[in-house]
Amino acid sequence: MTRSEPTAPVSRRTVLAAAAGVALAATAATGTAHAAGAAAGQAPARLVDNRAWTTYTDWRSGSRAGIRVLAGARPGVTIAEAAGTTTYTDPHLNKTAEWEYAQWTSPVHALTVPATEVIASWNAHTPAGTWIQIELQGTYTDGTATPWYVMGRWTAGDDAAVDIRRTSVDDQSDGKSSIWTDTFSIDDAASGLRLVSYALRLTLLRTPGTKAAPTVWRLGAMGSDVPDRFTVPASTPGLAKELAVPRYSQNIHAGQYPEYDNGGEAWCSPTSSQMIIEYWGRKPTAEQLAWVNPDYADPQVCHAARFTYDYQYEGCGNWPFNAAYASTYKDMQGVVTRLSSLTDLETLIAAGIPAITSQSFLKTELTGAGYGTSGHLMTVVGFTADGDVIANDPASPSDPAVRRVYKRAEWETIWLRTKRYNATGKVVSGTGGVCYLYFPAHPTPKQRKALAAVGVR
Repeated sequence: MTRSEPTAPVSRRTVLAAAAGVALAATAATGTAHAAGAAAGQAPARLVDNRAWTTYTDWRSGSRAGIRVLAGARPGVTIAEAAGTTTYTDPHLNKTAEWEYAQWTSPVHALTVPATEVIASWNAHTPAGTWIQIELQGTYTDGTATPWYVMGRWTAGDDAAVDIRRTSVDDQSDGKSSIWTDTFSIDDAASGLRLVSYALRLTLLRTPGTKAAPTVWRLGAMGSDVPDRFTVPASTPGLAKELAVPRYSQNIHAGQYPEYDNGGEAWCSPTSSQMIIEYWGRKPTAEQLAWVNPDYADPQVCHAARFTYDYQYEGCGNWPFNAAYASTYKDMQGVVTRLSSLTDLETLIAAGIPAITSQSFLKTELTGAGYGTSGHLMTVVGFTADGDVIANDPASPSDPAVRRVYKRAEWETIWLRTKRYNATGKVVSGTGGVCYLYFPAHPTPKQRKALAAVGVR
Protein backbone atom coordinates (compact mmCIF):
# COMPACT_ATOMS: atom_id res chain seq x y z
CA MET A 1 0.00 0.00 0.00
CA THR A 2 1.27 3.48 -0.77
CA ARG A 3 0.61 6.06 1.89
CA SER A 4 1.68 9.41 0.47
CA GLU A 5 -0.45 9.89 -2.62
CA PRO A 6 1.16 13.00 -4.16
CA THR A 7 4.74 11.70 -4.11
CA ALA A 8 4.74 7.92 -3.80
CA PRO A 9 4.91 5.64 -6.85
CA VAL A 10 1.74 3.88 -7.89
CA SER A 11 1.32 0.66 -5.92
CA ARG A 12 0.12 -2.58 -7.45
CA ARG A 13 -2.95 -2.38 -5.20
CA THR A 14 -3.65 1.02 -6.78
CA VAL A 15 -3.57 -0.59 -10.21
CA LEU A 16 -5.92 -3.29 -8.96
CA ALA A 17 -8.28 -0.75 -7.40
CA ALA A 18 -8.36 1.28 -10.61
CA ALA A 19 -9.35 -1.78 -12.60
CA ALA A 20 -11.87 -2.80 -9.99
CA GLY A 21 -13.35 0.68 -10.14
CA VAL A 22 -14.23 0.12 -13.77
CA ALA A 23 -16.11 -3.01 -12.77
CA LEU A 24 -17.90 -1.20 -9.97
CA ALA A 25 -19.54 1.23 -12.37
CA ALA A 26 -23.16 0.11 -12.44
CA THR A 27 -25.88 1.04 -14.88
CA ALA A 28 -27.52 4.43 -14.46
CA ALA A 29 -30.79 2.76 -13.52
CA THR A 30 -29.17 0.85 -10.65
CA GLY A 31 -27.51 3.97 -9.28
CA THR A 32 -30.72 6.01 -9.58
CA ALA A 33 -32.76 3.36 -7.79
CA HIS A 34 -30.22 3.22 -4.98
CA ALA A 35 -30.24 6.99 -4.55
CA ALA A 36 -34.02 7.14 -4.68
CA GLY A 37 -34.32 4.54 -1.94
CA ALA A 38 -31.92 6.46 0.26
CA ALA A 39 -33.72 9.74 -0.39
CA ALA A 40 -37.03 8.14 0.60
CA GLY A 41 -35.53 7.13 3.92
CA GLN A 42 -35.58 3.44 3.07
CA ALA A 43 -32.67 1.12 3.65
CA PRO A 44 -31.02 0.58 0.25
CA ALA A 45 -31.18 -2.92 -1.18
CA ARG A 46 -28.15 -4.95 -0.18
CA LEU A 47 -25.68 -4.95 -3.03
CA VAL A 48 -23.60 -7.85 -1.79
CA ASP A 49 -24.10 -11.63 -1.94
CA ASN A 50 -22.07 -13.84 0.41
CA ARG A 51 -22.02 -17.62 0.09
CA ALA A 52 -19.78 -19.86 2.16
CA TRP A 53 -19.47 -23.63 2.49
CA THR A 54 -18.74 -24.41 6.15
CA THR A 55 -21.06 -27.15 7.45
CA TYR A 56 -20.95 -30.91 7.06
CA THR A 57 -24.04 -30.69 4.83
CA ASP A 58 -22.35 -27.98 2.74
CA TRP A 59 -19.27 -30.09 2.14
CA ARG A 60 -21.36 -33.19 1.34
CA SER A 61 -23.25 -31.18 -1.29
CA GLY A 62 -20.26 -30.75 -3.57
CA SER A 63 -18.81 -33.19 -6.07
CA ARG A 64 -15.73 -34.97 -4.78
CA ALA A 65 -12.70 -36.80 -6.15
CA GLY A 66 -10.37 -38.27 -3.55
CA ILE A 67 -11.95 -36.08 -0.85
CA ARG A 68 -12.94 -37.04 2.67
CA VAL A 69 -15.57 -34.89 4.37
CA LEU A 70 -14.80 -34.28 8.04
CA ALA A 71 -17.57 -34.08 10.61
CA GLY A 72 -17.23 -32.84 14.17
CA ALA A 73 -17.05 -29.40 15.75
CA ARG A 74 -15.43 -27.86 12.67
CA PRO A 75 -16.44 -29.66 9.47
CA GLY A 76 -14.23 -29.52 6.43
CA VAL A 77 -12.56 -31.48 3.67
CA THR A 78 -9.19 -33.19 3.37
CA ILE A 79 -7.49 -35.75 1.14
CA ALA A 80 -8.73 -39.31 1.53
CA GLU A 81 -6.64 -40.66 -1.33
CA ALA A 82 -5.02 -39.18 -4.37
CA ALA A 83 -7.39 -38.69 -7.29
CA GLY A 84 -4.34 -38.22 -9.49
CA THR A 85 -1.04 -36.42 -9.83
CA THR A 86 -0.20 -33.14 -11.51
CA THR A 87 2.95 -31.23 -12.34
CA TYR A 88 3.29 -27.62 -11.23
CA THR A 89 6.09 -25.27 -12.23
CA ASP A 90 6.46 -22.64 -9.54
CA PRO A 91 7.25 -19.38 -11.36
CA HIS A 92 8.71 -17.82 -8.21
CA LEU A 93 11.09 -20.69 -7.43
CA ASN A 94 11.77 -21.78 -11.03
CA LYS A 95 11.07 -25.27 -9.80
CA THR A 96 8.93 -28.05 -11.28
CA ALA A 97 7.51 -30.73 -9.02
CA GLU A 98 4.87 -33.44 -9.04
CA TRP A 99 1.97 -33.32 -6.58
CA GLU A 100 -0.81 -35.66 -5.56
CA TYR A 101 -4.21 -34.03 -5.52
CA ALA A 102 -7.84 -34.41 -4.55
CA GLN A 103 -10.64 -32.11 -5.63
CA TRP A 104 -13.93 -30.70 -4.36
CA THR A 105 -16.32 -28.67 -6.53
CA SER A 106 -19.19 -26.68 -5.08
CA PRO A 107 -22.74 -26.76 -6.38
CA VAL A 108 -23.54 -23.81 -8.66
CA HIS A 109 -24.52 -20.80 -6.57
CA ALA A 110 -27.05 -18.38 -8.09
CA LEU A 111 -26.08 -14.88 -7.03
CA THR A 112 -28.85 -12.87 -5.37
CA VAL A 113 -26.97 -9.84 -6.68
CA PRO A 114 -25.86 -10.25 -10.31
CA ALA A 115 -22.29 -9.18 -9.82
CA THR A 116 -19.62 -7.00 -11.38
CA GLU A 117 -17.07 -8.30 -8.87
CA VAL A 118 -16.44 -11.53 -7.00
CA ILE A 119 -13.79 -12.09 -4.33
CA ALA A 120 -13.21 -15.57 -2.92
CA SER A 121 -11.87 -16.32 0.56
CA TRP A 122 -10.93 -19.51 2.38
CA ASN A 123 -9.76 -20.87 5.73
CA ALA A 124 -7.36 -23.79 5.74
CA HIS A 125 -4.60 -25.71 7.47
CA THR A 126 -1.73 -26.50 5.11
CA PRO A 127 1.09 -28.50 6.73
CA ALA A 128 4.58 -28.36 5.22
CA GLY A 129 4.60 -29.86 1.73
CA THR A 130 0.90 -29.15 1.06
CA TRP A 131 -1.08 -26.37 -0.60
CA ILE A 132 -4.47 -25.55 -2.07
CA GLN A 133 -5.74 -23.95 -5.27
CA ILE A 134 -9.06 -22.09 -5.49
CA GLU A 135 -10.78 -21.58 -8.84
CA LEU A 136 -14.01 -19.92 -9.94
CA GLN A 137 -16.17 -20.53 -12.99
CA GLY A 138 -19.25 -18.41 -13.58
CA THR A 139 -22.12 -17.79 -15.96
CA TYR A 140 -22.87 -14.37 -17.44
CA THR A 141 -26.24 -12.75 -18.04
CA ASP A 142 -25.76 -13.53 -21.75
CA GLY A 143 -25.70 -17.27 -20.96
CA THR A 144 -22.03 -17.85 -21.68
CA ALA A 145 -19.54 -19.20 -19.16
CA THR A 146 -16.21 -17.94 -17.90
CA PRO A 147 -13.14 -20.15 -17.94
CA TRP A 148 -11.98 -21.66 -14.68
CA TYR A 149 -10.15 -18.72 -13.16
CA VAL A 150 -7.48 -19.27 -10.50
CA MET A 151 -8.37 -17.08 -7.51
CA GLY A 152 -5.31 -18.07 -5.50
CA ARG A 153 -2.67 -20.69 -4.75
CA TRP A 154 -2.23 -20.75 -1.01
CA THR A 155 0.05 -22.33 1.54
CA ALA A 156 0.71 -21.08 5.03
CA GLY A 157 4.43 -21.88 4.85
CA ASP A 158 7.31 -20.68 2.71
CA ASP A 159 10.00 -23.36 3.02
CA ALA A 160 11.38 -23.47 -0.51
CA ALA A 161 12.49 -27.07 0.00
CA VAL A 162 8.94 -28.38 0.39
CA ASP A 163 6.43 -25.57 -0.23
CA ILE A 164 5.31 -23.58 -3.22
CA ARG A 165 5.29 -19.79 -3.10
CA ARG A 166 1.77 -18.57 -2.28
CA THR A 167 0.63 -16.57 -5.26
CA SER A 168 -2.09 -14.89 -7.20
CA VAL A 169 -2.15 -15.46 -10.97
CA ASP A 170 -1.97 -12.60 -13.46
CA ASP A 171 -3.08 -12.37 -17.10
CA GLN A 172 -6.39 -14.22 -16.78
CA SER A 173 -9.16 -12.87 -19.03
CA ASP A 174 -11.75 -14.03 -21.54
CA GLY A 175 -12.48 -10.62 -23.07
CA LYS A 176 -15.51 -10.11 -20.83
CA SER A 177 -13.95 -10.36 -17.39
CA SER A 178 -10.50 -10.43 -15.84
CA ILE A 179 -8.80 -11.41 -12.61
CA TRP A 180 -7.03 -8.54 -10.88
CA THR A 181 -4.85 -10.22 -8.23
CA ASP A 182 -7.62 -11.34 -5.85
CA THR A 183 -10.71 -9.99 -7.63
CA PHE A 184 -12.91 -11.24 -10.48
CA SER A 185 -14.04 -8.14 -12.38
CA ILE A 186 -16.40 -7.55 -15.31
CA ASP A 187 -14.37 -5.62 -17.88
CA ASP A 188 -17.16 -3.24 -18.98
CA ALA A 189 -19.82 -2.97 -16.29
CA ALA A 190 -21.54 -0.12 -18.16
CA SER A 191 -22.49 -2.68 -20.84
CA GLY A 192 -24.89 -4.26 -18.35
CA LEU A 193 -23.09 -7.61 -18.39
CA ARG A 194 -23.08 -9.30 -15.00
CA LEU A 195 -22.14 -12.63 -13.44
CA VAL A 196 -25.32 -14.43 -12.37
CA SER A 197 -23.89 -17.64 -10.89
CA TYR A 198 -20.64 -19.38 -10.10
CA ALA A 199 -19.08 -22.57 -8.78
CA LEU A 200 -15.84 -22.84 -6.83
CA ARG A 201 -13.34 -25.64 -7.36
CA LEU A 202 -10.96 -26.52 -4.57
CA THR A 203 -7.85 -28.59 -5.27
CA LEU A 204 -5.89 -29.98 -2.31
CA LEU A 205 -2.28 -30.95 -3.10
CA ARG A 206 0.57 -32.68 -1.29
CA THR A 207 3.98 -34.20 -1.89
CA PRO A 208 3.47 -37.69 -3.40
CA GLY A 209 3.74 -40.57 -0.98
CA THR A 210 3.31 -38.48 2.16
CA LYS A 211 0.47 -38.60 4.69
CA ALA A 212 0.35 -34.85 5.29
CA ALA A 213 -2.75 -33.23 3.82
CA PRO A 214 -4.44 -29.83 3.77
CA THR A 215 -7.72 -29.34 5.61
CA VAL A 216 -10.17 -26.67 4.44
CA TRP A 217 -12.90 -25.52 6.84
CA ARG A 218 -14.36 -22.59 4.98
CA LEU A 219 -14.63 -21.70 1.29
CA GLY A 220 -16.80 -18.97 -0.14
CA ALA A 221 -17.07 -15.84 -2.21
CA MET A 222 -18.54 -12.37 -2.07
CA GLY A 223 -20.27 -11.07 -5.19
CA SER A 224 -21.24 -7.41 -5.45
CA ASP A 225 -22.68 -4.75 -7.73
CA VAL A 226 -22.04 -1.40 -6.08
CA PRO A 227 -23.36 1.69 -7.90
CA ASP A 228 -20.92 4.25 -9.21
CA ARG A 229 -20.73 7.00 -6.58
CA PHE A 230 -18.52 9.83 -5.38
CA THR A 231 -20.55 10.33 -2.20
CA VAL A 232 -22.81 8.22 0.02
CA PRO A 233 -25.81 9.09 2.20
CA ALA A 234 -24.78 9.80 5.77
CA SER A 235 -25.85 7.21 8.32
CA THR A 236 -27.28 8.14 11.73
CA PRO A 237 -25.04 7.40 14.74
CA GLY A 238 -26.39 4.59 16.87
CA LEU A 239 -23.58 3.28 19.08
CA ALA A 240 -20.95 4.56 21.51
CA LYS A 241 -18.52 1.76 22.27
CA GLU A 242 -14.80 0.99 21.95
CA LEU A 243 -13.17 -2.43 21.81
CA ALA A 244 -9.81 -3.08 23.46
CA VAL A 245 -7.84 -3.91 20.31
CA PRO A 246 -4.00 -3.93 20.48
CA ARG A 247 -2.30 -1.03 18.69
CA TYR A 248 0.56 -1.57 16.26
CA SER A 249 2.29 0.87 13.96
CA GLN A 250 3.50 -0.23 10.54
CA ASN A 251 5.84 2.75 10.32
CA ILE A 252 8.15 1.63 13.12
CA HIS A 253 9.03 -1.25 10.76
CA ALA A 254 10.11 1.00 7.88
CA GLY A 255 13.12 -0.56 6.17
CA GLN A 256 12.73 -3.93 7.88
CA TYR A 257 12.59 -7.02 5.65
CA PRO A 258 12.30 -5.13 2.35
CA GLU A 259 11.87 -8.46 0.53
CA TYR A 260 8.27 -8.36 1.81
CA ASP A 261 6.63 -5.42 0.00
CA ASN A 262 9.58 -3.04 0.50
CA GLY A 263 9.37 -3.10 4.27
CA GLY A 264 7.11 -1.94 7.06
CA GLU A 265 5.84 1.31 5.57
CA ALA A 266 3.74 -0.80 3.18
CA TRP A 267 2.45 -3.24 5.81
CA CYS A 268 -0.92 -1.68 6.62
CA SER A 269 -2.81 -4.89 5.84
CA PRO A 270 -0.78 -7.43 7.88
CA THR A 271 -0.38 -4.90 10.71
CA SER A 272 -4.16 -4.47 10.86
CA SER A 273 -4.61 -8.22 10.65
CA GLN A 274 -2.24 -8.78 13.55
CA MET A 275 -4.11 -6.29 15.73
CA ILE A 276 -7.37 -8.18 15.37
CA ILE A 277 -5.79 -11.63 15.63
CA GLU A 278 -4.39 -10.59 19.00
CA TYR A 279 -7.68 -9.01 20.04
CA TRP A 280 -9.10 -12.54 19.81
CA GLY A 281 -6.29 -13.84 22.04
CA ARG A 282 -4.11 -15.46 19.38
CA LYS A 283 -0.43 -14.79 18.75
CA PRO A 284 2.60 -16.44 17.12
CA THR A 285 4.73 -18.54 19.44
CA ALA A 286 8.27 -17.63 20.42
CA GLU A 287 9.45 -20.46 18.19
CA GLN A 288 7.54 -19.06 15.22
CA LEU A 289 9.06 -15.61 15.82
CA ALA A 290 12.64 -16.87 16.24
CA TRP A 291 13.52 -15.82 12.68
CA VAL A 292 12.85 -12.12 13.41
CA ASN A 293 15.75 -9.84 14.35
CA PRO A 294 15.52 -9.57 18.18
CA ASP A 295 16.24 -5.83 17.93
CA TYR A 296 12.90 -5.25 16.17
CA ALA A 297 9.85 -4.25 18.18
CA ASP A 298 6.56 -6.08 17.60
CA PRO A 299 8.11 -9.05 15.78
CA GLN A 300 4.64 -10.51 15.19
CA VAL A 301 3.99 -7.71 12.67
CA CYS A 302 7.07 -8.82 10.68
CA HIS A 303 5.73 -12.38 10.92
CA ALA A 304 2.32 -11.35 9.57
CA ALA A 305 3.93 -9.52 6.64
CA ARG A 306 6.04 -12.54 5.71
CA PHE A 307 3.14 -14.98 5.84
CA THR A 308 0.60 -12.85 3.97
CA TYR A 309 3.07 -12.00 1.20
CA ASP A 310 1.85 -12.72 -2.34
CA TYR A 311 4.84 -13.50 -4.54
CA GLN A 312 3.09 -12.46 -7.76
CA TYR A 313 1.49 -9.29 -6.43
CA GLU A 314 4.78 -8.58 -4.64
CA GLY A 315 2.93 -7.24 -1.64
CA CYS A 316 1.19 -8.08 1.63
CA GLY A 317 -2.16 -6.54 0.65
CA ASN A 318 -3.85 -9.50 -1.03
CA TRP A 319 -7.23 -9.44 0.73
CA PRO A 320 -8.01 -13.21 0.82
CA PHE A 321 -4.42 -14.01 1.76
CA ASN A 322 -4.81 -11.88 4.88
CA ALA A 323 -8.08 -13.61 5.77
CA ALA A 324 -6.42 -17.00 5.19
CA TYR A 325 -3.49 -15.99 7.40
CA ALA A 326 -5.87 -15.07 10.23
CA SER A 327 -7.47 -18.50 9.96
CA THR A 328 -4.13 -20.26 10.52
CA TYR A 329 -4.57 -19.38 14.19
CA LYS A 330 -6.50 -21.84 16.34
CA ASP A 331 -10.26 -21.78 15.82
CA MET A 332 -10.27 -18.54 13.83
CA GLN A 333 -12.22 -17.63 10.69
CA GLY A 334 -11.55 -14.87 8.18
CA VAL A 335 -13.67 -13.55 5.33
CA VAL A 336 -13.55 -10.70 2.84
CA THR A 337 -16.81 -8.86 2.24
CA ARG A 338 -18.36 -5.46 1.60
CA LEU A 339 -20.55 -3.55 4.03
CA SER A 340 -23.18 -0.96 3.17
CA SER A 341 -22.75 1.71 5.87
CA LEU A 342 -21.26 2.55 9.23
CA THR A 343 -24.47 1.16 10.69
CA ASP A 344 -23.20 -2.28 9.64
CA LEU A 345 -19.93 -1.61 11.46
CA GLU A 346 -21.87 -0.50 14.54
CA THR A 347 -23.74 -3.80 14.48
CA LEU A 348 -20.44 -5.68 14.51
CA ILE A 349 -18.76 -3.50 17.15
CA ALA A 350 -21.80 -3.90 19.42
CA ALA A 351 -21.23 -7.67 19.27
CA GLY A 352 -17.52 -7.31 19.97
CA ILE A 353 -16.31 -7.81 16.38
CA PRO A 354 -13.79 -5.24 15.04
CA ALA A 355 -13.26 -4.87 11.29
CA ILE A 356 -10.46 -4.02 8.88
CA THR A 357 -11.56 -1.50 6.26
CA SER A 358 -9.98 -0.42 2.98
CA GLN A 359 -10.07 3.22 1.89
CA SER A 360 -8.27 5.84 -0.20
CA PHE A 361 -8.30 9.62 0.23
CA LEU A 362 -6.53 12.96 -0.12
CA LYS A 363 -4.90 14.49 2.92
CA THR A 364 -7.65 17.12 2.97
CA GLU A 365 -10.44 14.53 2.95
CA LEU A 366 -9.78 12.93 6.35
CA THR A 367 -9.28 15.41 9.14
CA GLY A 368 -6.47 14.41 11.49
CA ALA A 369 -4.91 11.71 9.32
CA GLY A 370 -2.03 13.91 8.21
CA TYR A 371 -1.51 12.03 4.96
CA GLY A 372 -3.20 11.00 1.73
CA THR A 373 -3.26 7.49 0.32
CA SER A 374 -4.15 5.61 -2.83
CA GLY A 375 -4.99 2.54 -0.74
CA HIS A 376 -4.79 1.87 2.99
CA LEU A 377 -6.14 -0.56 5.60
CA MET A 378 -7.21 0.45 9.09
CA THR A 379 -8.92 -1.32 11.98
CA VAL A 380 -12.26 0.07 13.16
CA VAL A 381 -12.49 -0.52 16.91
CA GLY A 382 -15.42 1.66 17.98
CA PHE A 383 -17.48 4.84 17.89
CA THR A 384 -17.54 7.94 20.07
CA ALA A 385 -20.67 9.35 21.71
CA ASP A 386 -20.98 11.68 18.70
CA GLY A 387 -20.80 8.74 16.30
CA ASP A 388 -17.29 9.44 15.03
CA VAL A 389 -15.09 6.49 14.06
CA ILE A 390 -12.41 5.22 16.43
CA ALA A 391 -9.77 3.56 14.27
CA ASN A 392 -6.47 1.90 14.98
CA ASP A 393 -4.54 3.46 12.11
CA PRO A 394 -1.27 1.60 11.48
CA ALA A 395 0.05 4.58 9.47
CA SER A 396 1.14 6.22 12.73
CA PRO A 397 4.60 7.08 14.05
CA SER A 398 4.37 4.85 17.13
CA ASP A 399 2.16 2.23 18.73
CA PRO A 400 0.59 4.67 21.25
CA ALA A 401 -0.28 7.06 18.40
CA VAL A 402 -2.23 4.39 16.50
CA ARG A 403 -5.60 5.21 18.11
CA ARG A 404 -7.31 7.91 16.04
CA VAL A 405 -10.78 9.48 15.97
CA TYR A 406 -12.04 10.37 12.51
CA LYS A 407 -15.14 12.34 11.55
CA ARG A 408 -18.03 10.05 10.75
CA ALA A 409 -19.19 11.62 7.48
CA GLU A 410 -15.65 11.89 6.12
CA TRP A 411 -14.87 8.31 7.00
CA GLU A 412 -18.08 6.93 5.55
CA THR A 413 -17.43 8.69 2.25
CA ILE A 414 -13.80 7.63 1.78
CA TRP A 415 -14.65 4.02 2.63
CA LEU A 416 -17.88 3.49 0.70
CA ARG A 417 -17.41 5.53 -2.47
CA THR A 418 -16.34 3.86 -5.70
CA LYS A 419 -15.06 7.00 -7.43
CA ARG A 420 -12.93 9.88 -6.22
CA TYR A 421 -10.59 12.62 -7.45
CA ASN A 422 -6.89 12.14 -6.83
CA ALA A 423 -4.33 14.86 -6.13
CA THR A 424 -4.08 15.79 -9.83
CA GLY A 425 -7.85 16.01 -10.29
CA LYS A 426 -8.10 12.71 -12.16
CA VAL A 427 -11.07 10.44 -11.50
CA VAL A 428 -9.87 7.21 -9.90
CA SER A 429 -11.55 4.44 -7.95
CA GLY A 430 -12.48 3.74 -4.35
CA THR A 431 -13.01 0.34 -2.78
CA GLY A 432 -16.77 0.51 -2.21
CA GLY A 433 -16.91 -0.70 1.40
CA VAL A 434 -14.43 -3.60 1.33
CA CYS A 435 -13.52 -5.03 4.72
CA TYR A 436 -12.01 -8.11 6.33
CA LEU A 437 -13.83 -9.76 9.22
CA TYR A 438 -12.03 -12.14 11.59
CA PHE A 439 -14.03 -13.99 14.24
CA PRO A 440 -14.00 -17.27 16.19
CA ALA A 441 -14.84 -20.58 14.58
CA HIS A 442 -17.70 -20.79 17.08
CA PRO A 443 -19.13 -17.29 17.54
CA THR A 444 -21.41 -16.50 20.44
CA PRO A 445 -25.13 -16.23 19.63
CA LYS A 446 -24.81 -12.42 19.71
CA GLN A 447 -21.83 -12.49 17.35
CA ARG A 448 -23.55 -14.94 15.04
CA LYS A 449 -26.60 -12.68 14.86
CA ALA A 450 -24.46 -9.62 14.10
CA LEU A 451 -22.57 -11.44 11.34
CA ALA A 452 -25.83 -12.63 9.81
CA ALA A 453 -27.14 -9.05 9.89
CA VAL A 454 -24.27 -7.99 7.61
CA GLY A 455 -24.65 -11.02 5.35
CA VAL A 456 -21.93 -13.31 6.73
CA ARG A 457 -22.36 -16.77 8.23
